[in-house]
Amino acid sequence: MGYPDASPENQLILGDNLQVISALLPEFEGRINLIYADPPFFTNRRYPMRIGRGEDSRNPKEWQLAEGYPDHWTDLDAYLDMLYPRLSVMYRLLAPTGTLYLHLDWHASAYARLILDEIFSSGHLLNEIVWVYHGPSPIRSAFNRKHDTILAYTKSEKYTFNVDDIRQPYDPKTIKTFNSSPKAGFGKVPDLKRGKVPEDWWYFPVVARLHNERSGYPTQKPEALLERIIKASSNPGDWVADFFCGSGTTAVVASRFGRRYLASDISFRAVHTSRTRLIQIGSPAFTLQHIKGLNPRINEVDLQATLSLDRDSLGLKLITQNAKDIDYWEIDPAWDGSLFRSAFQAIRPRKKGLITNHLDFPYRMSNLPMCVRVMDIHGQTCWLKTGPNH
Repeated sequence: MGYPDASPENQLILGDNLQVISALLPEFEGRINLIYADPPFFTNRRYPMRIGRGEDSRNPKEWQLAEGYPDHWTDLDAYLDMLYPRLSVMYRLLAPTGTLYLHLDWHASAYARLILDEIFSSGHLLNEIVWVYHGPSPIRSAFNRKHDTILAYTKSEKYTFNVDDIRQPYDPKTIKTFNSSPKAGFGKVPDLKRGKVPEDWWYFPVVARLHNERSGYPTQKPEALLERIIKASSNPGDWVADFFCGSGTTAVVASRFGRRYLASDISFRAVHTSRTRLIQIGSPAFTLQHIKGLNPRINEVDLQATLSLDRDSLGLKLITQNAKDIDYWEIDPAWDGSLFRSAFQAIRPRKKGLITNHLDFPYRMSNLPMCVRVMDIHGQTCWLKTGPNH
């Protein structure tokens, strides 16, 4: 990623999103062009996260698991009491041309729509989108439930909708029909080369079927789903926000298509997964912050580092007996004692193998100490400060 600017625009925040949004209001009220919200669905389940590598995906008994996030509520009122104030402050963050996409399923979407009708007004419902997917289901007493509902509401009647950016090819059979019979559409021939505007039901495979996207985080959404939403309702340079960011798909896709992003989650595993994915795609620099009271876990581990100088580059070697548990480590070559600016990172391989224990980086004169930050697969963080880098 290279040494970042002191104050990158993009932000990844660990904390309760009601506190996060409230803290952002003074700077961002009326400025965010698109908010995607994927809250818990009121399923009353707990969702584990896979943290192992190189496991047989067909054999769950081999999986190394940790807590992903809980979706447990005393009753529906408790769930809606969580949702209502958050949607209300999200409305305040939206720009006049902004849109909110709320992603739920059959458990609570009907109740959420009434809340959004109250906050936005029913006349500002842009679409009720159905995301259709396939997958195994144990249900034998009803039709298999294989769709989610995404409610899209606009802040005003002058909203962003880039119809040409989301067009898709017509079905080959449709093209063949119109080429052979121009009157097939009652005399109205569509622009076959331009493509069609997608309907309000979308088919995208779930992430479990997408080997290149899987992070292990539960209920991760596919990048293609967010790509369509982001292209439709924002422009390059716009602000895109996701305050239930989970695995970070919104921030990843926003970054890939030149949008600025704000992402937060109350789960340290979610924020760590998001950070890892953003680094893997080469995202522009971002700040990693936390709301007071939600500091990352600090742990003392068996950890040492050695430095070597070769012409104009430094090499840092991490020495530990717990290499198999190291998920991520990073270096600030000139740490000021307060803001950790991650300039160089190492990430555990997606499939098999251990994380590299050696990083080379350009030599930079400084009287400030070098700082190394290490995170293991259990979310525990360790800091290691070396001598002055000079």
